[in-house]
Amino acid sequence: MRIFHVITLSSVGGAQSVVVNLANAQVMEGNEVWVVSSAGGEAWKALRPEVKVIGIRQLRRSIGWRDGIVLLKLFYLRWKYRPDVVHLHSSKTGALGRLAFSSRKTVYTVHGFDSIRIANRFFLPIEKALKRRCSRIVGVSRYDEKNLVAEGIRKKVTYVYNGIDDKSVVDIEKVNGGIREEMQRIRQKYKKVVMSIARDDRQKKIDLFIETARLLPDYAFVWIGNSDNHAKGENVFLMGQIPLAWQLLEYADVFVLPSNYEGLPMSIIEALAFGRPVVASDVGGISELLDGRNGFAVENDAGVMAAKIRYILDAPERYNAMAQCARQTYLEKFTVVQMVEGYDSIYREIITK
Repeated sequence: MRIFHVITLSSVGGAQSVVVNLANAQVMEGNEVWVVSSAGGEAWKALRPEVKVIGIRQLRRSIGWRDGIVLLKLFYLRWKYRPDVVHLHSSKTGALGRLAFSSRKTVYTVHGFDSIRIANRFFLPIEKALKRRCSRIVGVSRYDEKNLVAEGIRKKVTYVYNGIDDKSVVDIEKVNGGIREEMQRIRQKYKKVVMSIARDDRQKKIDLFIETARLLPDYAFVWIGNSDNHAKGENVFLMGQIPLAWQLLEYADVFVLPSNYEGLPMSIIEALAFGRPVVASDVGGISELLDGRNGFAVENDAGVMAAKIRYILDAPERYNAMAQCARQTYLEKFTVVQMVEGYDSIYREIITK
């Protein structure tokens, strides 16, 4: 089978991680796989060498005149390679790809419909206009599927949960030595470490993270990801962007994700795979990840978030039970194998029509 994955950005992110995991698994099954995206990002370094990468220099997140060039290049790629399945990721390439490729061969994954429904509603008329220009529209959670239907995008809609490789085995030596030493110092000074791995942008709520930290001064709060200057307490550590950041979960006791909207966050799935209980904002598909046994989906309130963190950490037996449940949740629902099987069934349905 010839499979095209088309996504806007080549920088590291959740949707890119899905593409990497799918492409690597599919090429191992004997398929020919291409990844088409903007040029020059870091995400595709994790691809197997058999996966072919095509960079489109004019492809970027913002809308502009270059999109006409991108559309022509996608038409050319369709003619040159004649893929059996085209899998579109992200709203920008979801639109351009549905115009360029055959609707009978196209799957479109919406990596968090709230990024359109709440954050960028001006995209919604485009989504509705193009809803018939593909064989399947896939959400990453039941929450996404429900909201797609509620917005009038009813036909050909389903969901497939994101999946990741097992993160329980860590080669911590791959992490920068200075970062390791800093994390060791933090662990020695504080009773417990509460960690978040996220961008500092309008989607994530670093302000809530810092406010929660003030209520729990005995715990270290470590934020890994780009972070601007913030007024922070003594127990808050803004570490900046770190390659292979998930490996630092080795130093965490609890994972926290404060956010305004989400799809199905890869960072939470990584924490579950690591056996770390999670406290996160009750947005998007997060309540489908956290069930009270492995962590909590809560309102965006520092007092509530702090209370749940303390509840998890104050009783060692309870903590160990929740850590075990976290690991089991990953194994039962969110592995790469399960994700690949979900998409393979969709692909097979398309090519046998």
